[in-house]
Amino acid sequence: MAILVTGAAGYIGSHTCVELLCGGYDIVAIDNFSNSSQTALDMVERITGKKMRFYPGDIRDKDILNRIFTENEIDAVIHFAGLKAVGESCEIPLEYYDNNVYGSIVLCKAMLQHNCKRLVFSSSATVYGENNPSPLREDMPVGAATNPYGSSKYIIELILTDLFNCDNSFGICLLRYFNPIGAHESGLIGEDPNGIPNNLMPRITQTAIGRLPYLPIRGTDYDTHDGTGVRDYIHVADLAKGHIKAVEKLANSTGVFTYNLGTGTGYSVYDLVRAFEKASGLKIPCKKEPRRPGDIAVCYSDPSKAFKELGWKAEKNLDDMCADSFRWQKNNPNGYRK
Repeated sequence: MAILVTGAAGYIGSHTCVELLCGGYDIVAIDNFSNSSQTALDMVERITGKKMRFYPGDIRDKDILNRIFTENEIDAVIHFAGLKAVGESCEIPLEYYDNNVYGSIVLCKAMLQHNCKRLVFSSSATVYGENNPSPLREDMPVGAATNPYGSSKYIIELILTDLFNCDNSFGICLLRYFNPIGAHESGLIGEDPNGIPNNLMPRITQTAIGRLPYLPIRGTDYDTHDGTGVRDYIHVADLAKGHIKAVEKLANSTGVFTYNLGTGTGYSVYDLVRAFEKASGLKIPCKKEPRRPGDIAVCYSDPSKAFKELGWKAEKNLDDMCADSFRWQKNNPNGYRK
């Protein structure tokens, strides 16, 4: 038996592959490297001392998926593959719906064809929209997303729920991520986006090492304690471990299960900058800029359901997240590109 990991070379995918291999799972991986690197998979094998079977390809390609399921006995799928930048999704929404929604449909059809009915889906807190007060709970209304990225995640959640409703033998976990940051403690894998980063932490780390001249503070007039957006930052290693718990849950369960993966604590942009400066000993030059399209003021989780039902909770604190992020960037100033 093996776990198929889509988007395996990505930031969260690669860290989850480490946890899976360390947990004794066999991995079959697929990635099209649109925003990732083969080096990440090489480093996963270096960290764990174990091998995985890798297929280069796109999940929208029916033929490659059929080949994967035919050549391997896949027990479950962890589905990461997808575009993920909020701002970019507002600029090219059709690309997000094609890649994220259509890609998920193609994947589900392949799973049905090959009778694979265990799926862990990489969803997002953006499905809660801006009308729910934080802390956000899984029983709150969803669907009023403020950007196409969030809408694509919500649509996929609907599709997967409908899939279960027509076939009750499926077991599906919808994992709503908050804001993953940090890196593996080895410093060998971390977040390495193409071009100028959209997410806050890689922008901070690249500013710290001089790759970028300053950190843009996008919005300083929010109704928060210091005017900047508040988010629930979670260490990527903790997030990865949540996927292992979800796989274990589905081993003996059918249904659709939804879980927040966050710490339950909100930090502002300035809070994160100060914590990073403390961890790195460096001063981060900042520049105030207008709000980013699609962003909301405050977003943090109530993660108690995941603890109650999965036995999962975040263990690393903000200092750990900042220290590991800095170690990764300092050791790999150009990311995976040497």
